Amino acid sequence: MMLKRPSDEEVERRSAAAVEEFRKAAFWRAGQLWGNNRWLGVQALKGPWDVWIAQEILWETRPDLVIETGVYAGGSTLFYADMLELIGHGHILAVDVDLSGAHSRVVEHPRVTLIEGSSVDPEVVDRIREEAKGKRVMMNLDSDHKAAHVLQELRMLADLVTPGCYLVVEDTAIGKPLGKHLLPGPAEALEEWLAEGQPFEVDRSREKFMLTASPGGYLRRTGPDPQAP
Repeated sequence: MMLKRPSDEEVERRSAAAVEEFRKAAFWRAGQLWGNNRWLGVQALKGPWDVWIAQEILWETRPDLVIETGVYAGGSTLFYADMLELIGHGHILAVDVDLSGAHSRVVEHPRVTLIEGSSVDPEVVDRIREEAKGKRVMMNLDSDHKAAHVLQELRMLADLVTPGCYLVVEDTAIGKPLGKHLLPGPAEALEEWLAEGQPFEVDRSREKFMLTASPGGYLRRTGPDPQAP
């Protein structure tokens, strides 16, 4: 017997409820769902749904440079570098206040450059800007999740993203529905920044798996894409 499809409204209601329950499980079982993930043996603080989307974005946009803030052990940095290696093009510039825990394979990867320091330190920002000159740039913000810090990152760095490429503001799911003690966080910073008027649009198609840590956090820079035919 074929299961009858409910109305679109009912599908939306059930989907939203399922996503909320999953976020609760992810919060309560962080050691299972976030703290126990590895990319080729290196700890990566990301879920597989967002990693898959990152792979699709890299393949479609072919950036020359991926700027990542927040490294930790470096699993996501290594993931980006390995994807760029498979594509055969691009480099990753990753920034963290403390790189002592970065895995040796991340440090030694030929497509990785690491900068130790705060992503909002003017000297670090100058180095990032120098590296980005003349390049097709994608950016992933995943460092300090306090709203004030994320807002600073956005104001100091987001303009480096190339039209047609993506800015990903990680962990905008904080506080939805749990983790309210961490608020205000990335979502609040992003809302304030976008309200100032920015050449970016939220791309909800990147949330097709629904189980994303970054709802509303996938932004595509608007304007003529320099690599478009």
